[in-house]
Amino acid sequence: MYSVIKPSVVAAMLMAASALAAQEPAPADSISTPADQLLQSIEDSRLRSLVAETLERNPGVAVLQARARAAASRGPQVRGLPDPVVGATAWLQGAETRTGPQILTLNVMQPLPWLGRFDAAEKGAVLEARALFAEAEALRLELVTSVRRLYYELAFLARQRAVSEDFLDHLRQHEKISLSRYATGTGSTQDVIKIQAETTLAEKLLLDIDRRRIALEADLNALRDRSASSAILPAILPSGRAVDLDYRDLSYQAATRRPEVMAAEARISGAESQVVLAQKQSRPDFAVGLTYTFVDTRQDAAGQLVPPAGNGDDIVGIQGAISVPIWRQKRSAGVLEATESGQAAWESKRVVLAEIEASLGGLLQRIPLTWRQIRLLEDVLVLQAGESVRSAQSSYVSGTLNALDLLDAEHVLFEAETAIARTLADYAIYLAELEGAV
Repeated sequence: MYSVIKPSVVAAMLMAASALAAQEPAPADSISTPADQLLQSIEDSRLRSLVAETLERNPGVAVLQARARAAASRGPQVRGLPDPVVGATAWLQGAETRTGPQILTLNVMQPLPWLGRFDAAEKGAVLEARALFAEAEALRLELVTSVRRLYYELAFLARQRAVSEDFLDHLRQHEKISLSRYATGTGSTQDVIKIQAETTLAEKLLLDIDRRRIALEADLNALRDRSASSAILPAILPSGRAVDLDYRDLSYQAATRRPEVMAAEARISGAESQVVLAQKQSRPDFAVGLTYTFVDTRQDAAGQLVPPAGNGDDIVGIQGAISVPIWRQKRSAGVLEATESGQAAWESKRVVLAEIEASLGGLLQRIPLTWRQIRLLEDVLVLQAGESVRSAQSSYVSGTLNALDLLDAEHVLFEAETAIARTLADYAIYLAELEGAV
């Protein structure tokens, strides 16, 4: 599972981000987004199923994707001409013309904004939609990491419970031996009481583990939009494996492929389009139109006696109009707004890059240290602790050690096995966070 961190595979894992920017539908059998790449790299089938369900059902992702689709529909709206305006004038007292009185005038007017505005407005709408799609993908990536983190925490609790149950079994066996020794007069009451107290503490630890497990399962079910009590298959703690990490390559990949960076870059370009659009507001708009006036025949005596040529002929005309952009303060404010939006986008990109560097810097230091800790615990400490327990048990049965010495040896083994589980879980979480960061 951990080999996917290697630079060559990381690059392949994130190549799909450029396809996300284009928003072109991918073939059904291809992996189209970084989150899907991570999903397919998960070897644990239980974890992969949880991640897939979360990506499909999470309401936060659904909200962002719906907003992105809504923004994508703005392109066709802003690139079209304004609707024509149709009007009518009924002459209550029609003006008397040479050919007769006017009765009704119909007109239609088509506004024609400065043509360069269409391209700038459409480009801005497309880039905003692209930014929203990238933000939706960023949330999906975050969910992949969150689910994996919760899963590995549950896996640690499962391992800790198994270790605790084994520890409790040992304590109960020691309790029987101490009671037997006390009954024969070779043991003390203090030994019995001490072992019984340790048994009670171990039972309490099992209850604490169950309580923490319930809380983690509720958090995981909330992410996948299930009821808090929905069943989750037991999590499996992965075995660690050393990985080779190239900071420069990972940093470059993260800086060029992270959806948050893509969203900021889209908004930077979108702000540039908005500046162009705001500047074009100072250009005049045009309008062209057509009028048609219905004219009645002459009703006066002279007109009826000697009808003029074209008596009652209707009138057809054309119209033209141009706007006069005189309110410069309003247009200057629009340019300033678009410019400041672009500056905000630049700053947001800087924030994302700084967060990436901080995240990678911390993870790339913790991962090798945690791996060395795993090797120390598994290769040295747990073996020494196991040998110490076996020696202490033999000495306790023979009567050369008391219960306190035996419990000390058991505690060392218990703490070592618990520490191995905790460190393996931390190692898996760090690698999952590194994959999400890249």
